[in-house]
Amino acid sequence: MQGAVTVSPSQVPELLLNLATVRPVFLWGAPGIGKSSLVREFADSLALDCVSLIGTQLAPEDLIGVPQIVDGRSRFCPPETIARDEPYCLFLDELNAATPDVQKAFYSLILDRRIGSYELPPGSIVIGAGNRATDNALARPMASALVNRLAHVHLRASAADWLVWAAGAGIHPWITDHLTDRPDHLWSAPPKTEEPFSTPRAWHMLSDALHSFGPALDEETLKVLAYGTLTPGHATAFCGYVKIVRHSYGLEAILKGDASWPRRIEDRDLLYYLADSFRGRLIKDLPAQREHASPAVRQMAYRAKSLLVQLAEISVEVAQTVIADGDDDNPVLPSWFLLEAARDMPRLVEARR
Repeated sequence: MQGAVTVSPSQVPELLLNLATVRPVFLWGAPGIGKSSLVREFADSLALDCVSLIGTQLAPEDLIGVPQIVDGRSRFCPPETIARDEPYCLFLDELNAATPDVQKAFYSLILDRRIGSYELPPGSIVIGAGNRATDNALARPMASALVNRLAHVHLRASAADWLVWAAGAGIHPWITDHLTDRPDHLWSAPPKTEEPFSTPRAWHMLSDALHSFGPALDEETLKVLAYGTLTPGHATAFCGYVKIVRHSYGLEAILKGDASWPRRIEDRDLLYYLADSFRGRLIKDLPAQREHASPAVRQMAYRAKSLLVQLAEISVEVAQTVIADGDDDNPVLPSWFLLEAARDMPRLVEARR
């Protein structure tokens, strides 16, 4: 949908409280960001049972029922999961992935709150949810008549909200600590190929696996788990972070000269992680204009140029990631630092010989 205004998970309960109680709502969002959990938690907050119907697993008769002869007349009898006496939350998950016939069967439930002669009890609420076609997920076009029967809410992933939730949900501390430092790693856009990608659900799965293996988890198994659940770049960063946690090997020690860049091939993930942290530190600490740099910052910049030389001796590719342009092809580090680095690099290389 074009021009959609997104909301974070923490905003959803208030929106649903005032919207879903008067009109049916459709919750849009990428796979794995918690749409289903939010709906179930909202239903619990209202003390309503949550009845989930998954659009991709339904046929029209699963909703409207099958005809029966009652008093000499045929009538459709909806299934008992729907035909309840007490108010409840009807959750139509993956609604826009259902076949057109199933979507049509939802019309009367969504607009008129009834199926055949059965009417939803007063106080019941109807909420639909689905993925967007842009997320490479199964999504069929919804007819304009169905779209117009729903109020639409667009959900985005929020690291701040997820970390608040994770603190009380038993998420593994390696994950919460890592995502506190790298909140941009919580979610990544679904890839065009069949490979894992980072979502709140993926991090939750990884957390369960880490708890299951316990402290005896070795590095190779950790890689299997991380690369089996996360975006490859995020998996590399996470494995590097875990090495730091386990071996007290941090960027601060390298900046101070108390430690050097790891050189072993098997520590390449750690090297990438430290280089990425180094880049982040330079972006944070170096001012846009050299004249605004304090003596301490200038000293740090000189040390950074020397560290770049040392890093390039180990891997030119990794060193280049530190000074690389951003996604918009514009420099991320200040131009004065990049110019000084280009000018001083030969001298620094010569000094190390």
